[in-house]
Amino acid sequence: MVVLVTGASGFLGSHVLARLAASGTLALGLGRDAERCATLGAAGHRIIRHDLAQPLDGALDPRLGGVERIIHCAALSSPFGRLQDFMAANVTATQNLVDFAKRQGVSRFVHISSPSICFAFRDQLGLTEDMALPDPVNHYARTKREAERIVRGAPEIHPVVLRPRGIYGTGDRALLPRLIEAAKGRPLPLFRGGRAAIDLTHVDDVVDAVMAALAVRKEAEGQIFNISGGEVLPVRRIADEACVRAGLKARWRPMPLLPAMLAAGLMETVALRLPGQPEPPITRYGLGLFAYAQSLDLSKAKRVLGWTPKIPFEEGLDRTFATGVA
Repeated sequence: MVVLVTGASGFLGSHVLARLAASGTLALGLGRDAERCATLGAAGHRIIRHDLAQPLDGALDPRLGGVERIIHCAALSSPFGRLQDFMAANVTATQNLVDFAKRQGVSRFVHISSPSICFAFRDQLGLTEDMALPDPVNHYARTKREAERIVRGAPEIHPVVLRPRGIYGTGDRALLPRLIEAAKGRPLPLFRGGRAAIDLTHVDDVVDAVMAALAVRKEAEGQIFNISGGEVLPVRRIADEACVRAGLKARWRPMPLLPAMLAAGLMETVALRLPGQPEPPITRYGLGLFAYAQSLDLSKAKRVLGWTPKIPFEEGLDRTFATGVA
């Protein structure tokens, strides 16, 4: 069995690729970043450099002809950016991969989605997979929702969809590094008396869930599964403990939420008019993460996938900072 891992040059994909290799599974990584692909190749992984915004065909590399299962980790994940970039990376790429999977006759397609498609500017605790989805809060949420639709609309590829929340761990270049960088530059906003909370997920727990989805019985096909660490953690605690491990002391400033949201909306409007539409210093989505309580119900993943998180937040932070975080 050959397993194709997309996004292999990214954070989650590289961890999935390493786990498959450690288990003796024949894995083939697909990535875009030239330097990271070269590093993976030098480490002994089988790597193909390709942008999935372009069609994927067996003629690209003969090794693709042996692919029997696919783990789709590749995506553009950002709170802000140009719609066409998100469409190319999250929608067109997913459609191209699904088309390849159909031609290849794969026996399982594990799709990594995101709970961002469920995000709303209000407290939402214990979200289930069958909840009515709110209007997308940004282009990322909109295009990941469309990608889910594409994957689940192809039953012949035997899809299983995972929505992991807030992935962190060794090699994280987004969640904790962004948080620490923000804390270096200015006080962090304390909205609504610090009621914001969220459930994060250590990358090793996400990889465990991917392995479970790869092997789960047919009755799980076409279904969506929430994945998280299972601990609803105050955002203030997450930031404080991450900063301590980075040698910093987080500073907090109580702020009213509405004026901050209005200011962030103005910054987004200005950014949309600038060349390249650069991400503004503050986004409404980013403020929302500091303002509201959000958590996922994991009962379905436990019942159907036989998966439960194993790494508590404290242990996950220790593992992460033992190997260094930017």
